[in-house]
Amino acid sequence: MKKVTILGSTGSIGVNALQVIEKSKDYQVIGLSAGSNLKLLKEQIYKFSPEYVSLFDERYYKDLKKIVPSRIKILKPGIEGITEMASLSAADIVINSLSGAVGLLPLLASIKSSKKIALANKEPMVIAGGQIMEEAQRWGAEIIPVDSEPSAIFQCLNGISRKEVNKKVNRIFLTASGGALYKYEGDFSKIKPEQALKHPNWKMGKKITIDSATLMNKGFEAIEIKNLFAIDFEKINVIIHPQSIIHSAVEFMDNSVLAQMSNPDMRLPIQYALTYPERNESPVKKIDFFKLSRLDFLKPDFKKFPCLKIAFDCAKKGGFYPAVMNAANEIAVNYFLAGKIFFTDIPIIIDKVLSLNFGKGDYLPKLAEVVEIDSWAREKTKEIIENKVGIRDKLED
Repeated sequence: MKKVTILGSTGSIGVNALQVIEKSKDYQVIGLSAGSNLKLLKEQIYKFSPEYVSLFDERYYKDLKKIVPSRIKILKPGIEGITEMASLSAADIVINSLSGAVGLLPLLASIKSSKKIALANKEPMVIAGGQIMEEAQRWGAEIIPVDSEPSAIFQCLNGISRKEVNKKVNRIFLTASGGALYKYEGDFSKIKPEQALKHPNWKMGKKITIDSATLMNKGFEAIEIKNLFAIDFEKINVIIHPQSIIHSAVEFMDNSVLAQMSNPDMRLPIQYALTYPERNESPVKKIDFFKLSRLDFLKPDFKKFPCLKIAFDCAKKGGFYPAVMNAANEIAVNYFLAGKIFFTDIPIIIDKVLSLNFGKGDYLPKLAEVVEIDSWAREKTKEIIENKVGIRDKLED
Protein backbone atom coordinates (compact mmCIF):
# COMPACT_ATOMS: atom_id res chain seq x y z
CA MET A 1 0.00 0.00 0.00
CA LYS A 2 1.41 3.36 -1.09
CA LYS A 3 1.25 6.23 1.40
CA VAL A 4 0.05 9.54 -0.03
CA THR A 5 0.08 13.16 1.10
CA ILE A 6 -2.09 15.77 -0.60
CA LEU A 7 -1.13 19.42 -0.71
CA GLY A 8 -4.32 21.35 -1.41
CA SER A 9 -6.74 18.63 -0.35
CA THR A 10 -9.83 20.90 -0.31
CA GLY A 11 -9.33 22.25 -3.84
CA SER A 12 -10.83 20.65 -6.94
CA ILE A 13 -7.78 18.46 -7.66
CA GLY A 14 -7.49 17.42 -4.02
CA VAL A 15 -11.17 16.49 -3.81
CA ASN A 16 -10.95 14.45 -7.02
CA ALA A 17 -7.75 12.78 -5.84
CA LEU A 18 -9.47 11.65 -2.65
CA GLN A 19 -12.34 10.23 -4.71
CA VAL A 20 -9.82 8.18 -6.71
CA ILE A 21 -8.02 7.01 -3.57
CA GLU A 22 -11.27 6.14 -1.82
CA LYS A 23 -12.13 3.62 -4.56
CA SER A 24 -8.72 1.94 -4.41
CA LYS A 25 -7.17 -0.39 -1.85
CA ASP A 26 -3.67 0.50 -3.01
CA TYR A 27 -3.28 3.87 -1.28
CA GLN A 28 -3.39 5.26 2.24
CA VAL A 29 -3.70 8.98 2.94
CA ILE A 30 -1.22 9.98 5.62
CA GLY A 31 -1.20 13.75 5.17
CA LEU A 32 -3.76 16.42 4.29
CA SER A 33 -2.91 20.07 3.74
CA ALA A 34 -5.53 22.74 3.05
CA GLY A 35 -5.67 26.48 2.53
CA SER A 36 -8.56 27.86 4.58
CA ASN A 37 -11.54 25.52 4.06
CA LEU A 38 -11.67 24.21 7.61
CA LYS A 39 -15.14 22.69 7.22
CA LEU A 40 -14.18 20.45 4.31
CA LEU A 41 -10.80 19.63 5.84
CA LYS A 42 -12.58 18.43 8.97
CA GLU A 43 -14.75 16.08 6.89
CA GLN A 44 -11.67 14.75 5.11
CA ILE A 45 -9.83 14.18 8.39
CA TYR A 46 -12.61 12.06 9.84
CA LYS A 47 -13.09 10.15 6.60
CA PHE A 48 -9.44 9.36 5.75
CA SER A 49 -7.77 9.42 9.20
CA PRO A 50 -4.42 10.95 8.20
CA GLU A 51 -1.41 11.03 10.49
CA TYR A 52 -0.55 14.65 9.67
CA VAL A 53 -2.61 17.78 8.95
CA SER A 54 -1.64 21.33 8.03
CA LEU A 55 -3.56 24.52 7.31
CA PHE A 56 -2.05 27.40 5.37
CA ASP A 57 -4.32 30.14 6.73
CA GLU A 58 -3.08 31.04 10.21
CA ARG A 59 -6.44 32.63 11.14
CA TYR A 60 -8.03 29.21 11.54
CA TYR A 61 -5.11 27.43 13.19
CA LYS A 62 -6.61 27.56 16.70
CA ASP A 63 -9.93 26.28 15.37
CA LEU A 64 -8.12 23.42 13.64
CA LYS A 65 -6.52 22.35 16.92
CA LYS A 66 -9.98 22.10 18.48
CA ILE A 67 -11.36 19.64 15.93
CA VAL A 68 -8.38 17.39 15.22
CA PRO A 69 -8.09 14.16 17.24
CA SER A 70 -5.04 14.03 19.51
CA ARG A 71 -3.53 11.12 17.58
CA ILE A 72 -3.04 13.38 14.53
CA LYS A 73 -0.01 15.68 14.40
CA ILE A 74 -0.83 19.24 13.38
CA LEU A 75 2.01 20.87 11.48
CA LYS A 76 2.79 24.58 11.70
CA PRO A 77 0.54 26.99 9.79
CA GLY A 78 1.62 28.74 6.62
CA ILE A 79 4.29 27.72 4.16
CA GLU A 80 6.41 26.03 6.85
CA GLY A 81 3.78 23.40 7.56
CA ILE A 82 3.05 22.74 3.88
CA THR A 83 6.77 22.35 3.16
CA GLU A 84 7.14 19.87 6.00
CA MET A 85 4.11 17.98 4.70
CA ALA A 86 5.69 17.86 1.25
CA SER A 87 8.77 16.09 2.56
CA LEU A 88 7.39 13.60 5.08
CA SER A 89 9.69 10.58 5.15
CA ALA A 90 6.74 8.21 5.45
CA ALA A 91 5.13 9.37 2.19
CA ASP A 92 5.67 7.51 -1.09
CA ILE A 93 3.66 9.90 -3.27
CA VAL A 94 3.01 13.63 -2.93
CA ILE A 95 0.06 15.12 -4.80
CA ASN A 96 0.87 18.81 -5.20
CA SER A 97 -2.34 20.60 -6.12
CA LEU A 98 -1.50 23.97 -4.63
CA SER A 99 -2.45 27.11 -6.52
CA GLY A 100 0.15 29.64 -7.58
CA ALA A 101 3.84 30.19 -6.93
CA VAL A 102 3.34 29.33 -3.25
CA GLY A 103 3.84 25.72 -4.36
CA LEU A 104 7.50 26.26 -5.32
CA LEU A 105 9.12 25.63 -1.93
CA PRO A 106 6.94 22.59 -1.13
CA LEU A 107 7.72 21.17 -4.58
CA LEU A 108 11.45 21.60 -4.00
CA ALA A 109 11.08 19.96 -0.58
CA SER A 110 9.41 16.93 -2.20
CA ILE A 111 12.13 16.77 -4.84
CA LYS A 112 14.93 16.86 -2.26
CA SER A 113 13.15 14.03 -0.46
CA SER A 114 13.25 12.00 -3.71
CA LYS A 115 9.48 11.59 -3.89
CA LYS A 116 7.15 10.53 -6.64
CA ILE A 117 5.30 13.79 -7.28
CA ALA A 118 1.90 14.03 -8.95
CA LEU A 119 2.08 17.68 -10.00
CA ALA A 120 -1.00 19.80 -10.65
CA ASN A 121 0.68 23.03 -9.52
CA LYS A 122 1.97 24.38 -12.83
CA GLU A 123 3.18 27.81 -11.68
CA PRO A 124 6.50 26.56 -10.22
CA MET A 125 7.19 24.86 -13.56
CA VAL A 126 6.49 28.19 -15.27
CA ILE A 127 8.72 30.36 -13.12
CA ALA A 128 11.60 27.92 -12.56
CA GLY A 129 10.92 24.78 -14.59
CA GLY A 130 14.45 24.33 -15.87
CA GLN A 131 15.93 24.55 -12.39
CA ILE A 132 13.26 22.23 -10.99
CA MET A 133 13.99 19.52 -13.55
CA GLU A 134 17.71 19.79 -12.77
CA GLU A 135 16.94 19.31 -9.08
CA ALA A 136 14.65 16.37 -9.83
CA GLN A 137 17.42 14.65 -11.75
CA ARG A 138 19.91 15.40 -9.00
CA TRP A 139 17.74 13.94 -6.23
CA GLY A 140 16.14 11.12 -8.20
CA ALA A 141 12.61 12.52 -7.84
CA GLU A 142 9.88 11.60 -10.31
CA ILE A 143 7.53 14.33 -11.54
CA ILE A 144 4.34 13.22 -13.27
CA PRO A 145 1.97 15.93 -14.55
CA VAL A 146 -1.65 15.79 -13.42
CA ASP A 147 -3.29 18.49 -15.54
CA SER A 148 -5.10 16.79 -18.40
CA GLU A 149 -3.09 18.27 -21.29
CA PRO A 150 0.44 17.82 -19.86
CA SER A 151 -0.66 14.35 -18.75
CA ALA A 152 -1.77 13.56 -22.30
CA ILE A 153 1.61 14.61 -23.70
CA PHE A 154 3.37 12.63 -20.97
CA GLN A 155 1.42 9.55 -22.04
CA CYS A 156 2.11 10.09 -25.75
CA LEU A 157 5.84 10.53 -25.10
CA ASN A 158 6.07 7.46 -22.90
CA GLY A 159 9.43 5.80 -23.46
CA ILE A 160 11.13 8.82 -25.03
CA SER A 161 13.82 10.45 -22.89
CA ARG A 162 14.22 14.22 -22.51
CA LYS A 163 17.50 13.94 -24.43
CA GLU A 164 15.79 12.37 -27.46
CA VAL A 165 12.54 14.31 -27.57
CA ASN A 166 13.61 17.10 -29.95
CA LYS A 167 15.04 14.58 -32.37
CA LYS A 168 11.97 12.35 -32.41
CA VAL A 169 9.16 14.91 -32.15
CA ASN A 170 8.07 17.31 -34.88
CA ARG A 171 5.24 19.09 -33.10
CA ILE A 172 3.26 19.15 -29.86
CA PHE A 173 -0.45 19.89 -30.22
CA LEU A 174 -1.54 21.43 -26.94
CA THR A 175 -5.33 21.56 -26.90
CA ALA A 176 -7.43 24.18 -25.13
CA SER A 177 -11.17 24.26 -24.57
CA GLY A 178 -11.18 28.02 -25.06
CA GLY A 179 -12.59 28.55 -21.57
CA ALA A 180 -15.79 30.36 -20.76
CA LEU A 181 -15.32 33.21 -23.23
CA TYR A 182 -13.87 31.93 -26.49
CA LYS A 183 -17.17 32.35 -28.34
CA TYR A 184 -18.07 35.56 -26.52
CA GLU A 185 -18.48 38.49 -28.94
CA GLY A 186 -19.50 41.24 -26.51
CA ASP A 187 -17.48 43.91 -24.73
CA PHE A 188 -14.80 42.07 -22.73
CA SER A 189 -14.45 45.02 -20.35
CA LYS A 190 -18.02 44.35 -19.17
CA ILE A 191 -17.34 40.73 -18.22
CA LYS A 192 -18.04 39.94 -14.57
CA PRO A 193 -16.16 37.31 -12.53
CA GLU A 194 -19.21 35.03 -12.46
CA GLN A 195 -19.25 34.96 -16.28
CA ALA A 196 -15.56 34.13 -16.58
CA LEU A 197 -15.95 31.38 -13.97
CA LYS A 198 -18.53 29.44 -16.02
CA HIS A 199 -16.19 26.94 -17.68
CA PRO A 200 -18.07 24.78 -20.20
CA ASN A 201 -16.23 21.50 -19.56
CA TRP A 202 -14.22 21.52 -16.33
CA LYS A 203 -14.97 22.24 -12.69
CA MET A 204 -11.83 23.87 -11.31
CA GLY A 205 -10.66 26.41 -8.76
CA LYS A 206 -11.38 30.09 -9.33
CA LYS A 207 -7.84 31.19 -10.21
CA ILE A 208 -7.25 28.51 -12.85
CA THR A 209 -10.74 29.06 -14.29
CA ILE A 210 -10.02 32.75 -14.83
CA ASP A 211 -6.65 31.81 -16.35
CA SER A 212 -8.57 29.51 -18.68
CA ALA A 213 -10.91 32.36 -19.64
CA THR A 214 -7.94 34.62 -20.52
CA LEU A 215 -6.08 31.67 -22.12
CA MET A 216 -3.15 32.48 -19.81
CA ASN A 217 -3.49 28.95 -18.46
CA LYS A 218 -2.65 27.57 -21.90
CA GLY A 219 0.40 29.81 -22.04
CA PHE A 220 1.42 28.47 -18.64
CA GLU A 221 0.98 24.91 -19.86
CA ALA A 222 3.07 25.58 -22.95
CA ILE A 223 5.92 26.78 -20.73
CA GLU A 224 5.39 23.88 -18.33
CA ILE A 225 5.58 21.40 -21.21
CA LYS A 226 8.72 23.05 -22.57
CA ASN A 227 10.41 22.59 -19.20
CA LEU A 228 9.01 19.17 -18.31
CA PHE A 229 10.00 17.51 -21.55
CA ALA A 230 12.90 19.73 -22.70
CA ILE A 231 11.06 20.36 -25.96
CA ASP A 232 11.91 23.32 -28.19
CA PHE A 233 9.23 25.94 -27.58
CA GLU A 234 8.78 26.52 -31.32
CA LYS A 235 7.40 22.97 -31.60
CA ILE A 236 4.49 23.67 -29.24
CA ASN A 237 1.23 24.53 -31.03
CA VAL A 238 -1.89 25.60 -29.15
CA ILE A 239 -5.15 24.41 -30.73
CA ILE A 240 -8.64 25.36 -29.55
CA HIS A 241 -10.67 22.17 -29.19
CA PRO A 242 -14.02 23.08 -27.55
CA GLN A 243 -15.17 19.49 -26.88
CA SER A 244 -12.14 18.66 -24.66
CA ILE A 245 -12.06 15.07 -25.91
CA ILE A 246 -8.54 15.11 -27.33
CA HIS A 247 -6.46 16.31 -24.42
CA SER A 248 -3.32 16.82 -26.51
CA ALA A 249 -1.34 15.08 -29.24
CA VAL A 250 2.23 14.55 -30.41
CA GLU A 251 3.46 14.43 -34.00
CA PHE A 252 6.62 12.34 -34.36
CA MET A 253 9.47 12.51 -36.87
CA ASP A 254 7.67 10.09 -39.21
CA ASN A 255 4.63 12.45 -39.26
CA SER A 256 2.46 9.99 -37.33
CA VAL A 257 0.38 11.51 -34.55
CA LEU A 258 -0.53 10.00 -31.20
CA ALA A 259 -3.35 11.58 -29.20
CA GLN A 260 -4.76 10.87 -25.77
CA MET A 261 -8.56 10.96 -25.71
CA SER A 262 -11.15 10.64 -22.96
CA ASN A 263 -14.22 12.33 -21.61
CA PRO A 264 -13.21 15.45 -19.63
CA ASP A 265 -12.79 14.21 -16.05
CA MET A 266 -9.81 15.09 -13.85
CA ARG A 267 -10.00 11.79 -12.01
CA LEU A 268 -8.41 10.04 -14.99
CA PRO A 269 -5.09 11.96 -15.15
CA ILE A 270 -4.95 11.97 -11.34
CA GLN A 271 -5.33 8.21 -11.25
CA TYR A 272 -2.74 7.74 -13.99
CA ALA A 273 -0.23 9.86 -12.07
CA LEU A 274 -0.79 7.66 -9.02
CA THR A 275 -0.60 4.32 -10.82
CA TYR A 276 2.05 5.11 -13.45
CA PRO A 277 3.42 3.12 -15.23
CA GLU A 278 0.41 0.85 -14.65
CA ARG A 279 -3.24 1.54 -15.51
CA ASN A 280 -6.24 0.70 -13.35
CA GLU A 281 -9.96 0.59 -14.01
CA SER A 282 -11.43 4.07 -13.88
CA PRO A 283 -14.75 5.61 -12.81
CA VAL A 284 -14.57 7.90 -15.84
CA LYS A 285 -17.31 7.33 -18.39
CA LYS A 286 -16.21 5.64 -21.61
CA ILE A 287 -16.22 7.59 -24.87
CA ASP A 288 -19.17 6.77 -27.11
CA PHE A 289 -17.78 7.51 -30.55
CA PHE A 290 -21.23 7.17 -32.12
CA LYS A 291 -22.47 10.11 -30.00
CA LEU A 292 -19.55 12.33 -30.98
CA SER A 293 -21.10 14.29 -33.82
CA ARG A 294 -17.94 16.34 -34.39
CA LEU A 295 -14.52 17.33 -33.06
CA ASP A 296 -13.59 20.93 -33.82
CA PHE A 297 -10.10 22.45 -34.02
CA LEU A 298 -9.52 26.20 -34.25
CA LYS A 299 -6.55 28.52 -34.27
CA PRO A 300 -6.13 30.60 -31.10
CA ASP A 301 -7.01 34.29 -31.38
CA PHE A 302 -3.99 36.09 -29.92
CA LYS A 303 -5.61 39.53 -30.38
CA LYS A 304 -8.79 38.57 -28.60
CA PHE A 305 -6.80 36.84 -25.83
CA PRO A 306 -3.59 38.86 -25.38
CA CYS A 307 -2.55 36.92 -22.28
CA LEU A 308 -1.67 33.95 -24.49
CA LYS A 309 0.65 36.12 -26.60
CA ILE A 310 2.23 37.56 -23.45
CA ALA A 311 2.96 34.03 -22.20
CA PHE A 312 4.49 32.98 -25.53
CA ASP A 313 6.67 36.11 -25.64
CA CYS A 314 7.89 35.53 -22.09
CA ALA A 315 8.64 31.88 -22.83
CA LYS A 316 10.86 32.91 -25.73
CA LYS A 317 12.65 35.60 -23.73
CA GLY A 318 13.30 33.32 -20.77
CA GLY A 319 15.24 34.55 -17.75
CA PHE A 320 13.06 36.34 -15.22
CA TYR A 321 10.23 37.03 -17.68
CA PRO A 322 8.05 33.96 -16.91
CA ALA A 323 8.35 34.54 -13.15
CA VAL A 324 7.43 38.22 -13.41
CA MET A 325 4.53 37.39 -15.73
CA ASN A 326 3.21 34.73 -13.37
CA ALA A 327 3.40 36.97 -10.31
CA ALA A 328 1.68 39.88 -12.06
CA ASN A 329 -1.03 37.56 -13.37
CA GLU A 330 -1.75 36.08 -9.93
CA ILE A 331 -2.21 39.51 -8.37
CA ALA A 332 -4.26 40.86 -11.28
CA VAL A 333 -6.57 37.82 -11.27
CA ASN A 334 -7.16 38.24 -7.53
CA TYR A 335 -8.12 41.88 -8.05
CA PHE A 336 -10.47 40.93 -10.89
CA LEU A 337 -12.14 38.26 -8.75
CA ALA A 338 -12.61 40.90 -6.06
CA GLY A 339 -14.35 43.14 -8.61
CA LYS A 340 -11.66 45.85 -8.41
CA ILE A 341 -10.41 45.80 -12.00
CA PHE A 342 -11.84 45.00 -15.42
CA PHE A 343 -11.29 41.66 -17.14
CA THR A 344 -9.46 43.52 -19.91
CA ASP A 345 -7.14 45.14 -17.35
CA ILE A 346 -5.46 41.82 -16.60
CA PRO A 347 -3.17 41.73 -19.68
CA ILE A 348 -2.64 45.52 -19.50
CA ILE A 349 -1.37 45.25 -15.93
CA ILE A 350 0.87 42.27 -16.74
CA ASP A 351 2.39 44.20 -19.64
CA LYS A 352 2.99 47.19 -17.38
CA VAL A 353 4.97 45.09 -14.91
CA LEU A 354 6.90 43.35 -17.69
CA SER A 355 7.92 46.75 -19.04
CA LEU A 356 9.75 47.59 -15.81
CA ASN A 357 13.50 47.11 -15.44
CA PHE A 358 14.04 43.77 -13.69
CA GLY A 359 16.85 42.08 -15.63
CA LYS A 360 17.53 40.46 -18.97
CA GLY A 361 16.11 37.35 -20.54
CA ASP A 362 18.03 34.38 -21.93
CA TYR A 363 19.42 33.59 -18.50
CA LEU A 364 18.71 30.70 -16.11
CA PRO A 365 18.30 32.39 -12.71
CA LYS A 366 19.13 30.66 -9.46
CA LEU A 367 16.15 29.52 -7.43
CA ALA A 368 16.84 32.13 -4.75
CA GLU A 369 16.75 34.80 -7.46
CA VAL A 370 13.41 33.50 -8.71
CA VAL A 371 11.91 33.76 -5.22
CA GLU A 372 13.24 37.32 -4.92
CA ILE A 373 11.95 38.46 -8.32
CA ASP A 374 8.57 36.86 -7.61
CA SER A 375 8.20 38.95 -4.46
CA TRP A 376 9.35 42.10 -6.28
CA ALA A 377 6.86 41.59 -9.12
CA ARG A 378 3.96 41.10 -6.73
CA GLU A 379 4.67 44.36 -4.94
CA LYS A 380 5.07 46.26 -8.22
CA THR A 381 1.79 44.83 -9.52
CA LYS A 382 -0.07 45.92 -6.39
CA GLU A 383 1.43 49.41 -6.69
CA ILE A 384 0.31 49.73 -10.31
CA ILE A 385 -3.21 48.55 -9.53
CA GLU A 386 -3.70 50.55 -6.35
CA ASN A 387 -2.51 53.75 -8.00
CA LYS A 388 -4.62 53.34 -11.14
CA VAL A 389 -7.44 50.99 -10.16
CA GLY A 390 -10.55 51.61 -12.25
CA ILE A 391 -8.93 54.38 -14.32
CA ARG A 392 -8.93 52.82 -17.75
CA ASP A 393 -7.19 55.56 -19.69
CA LYS A 394 -4.24 55.55 -17.26
CA LEU A 395 -3.99 51.76 -17.25
CA GLU A 396 -3.79 51.84 -21.03
CA ASP A 397 -1.19 54.64 -21.25
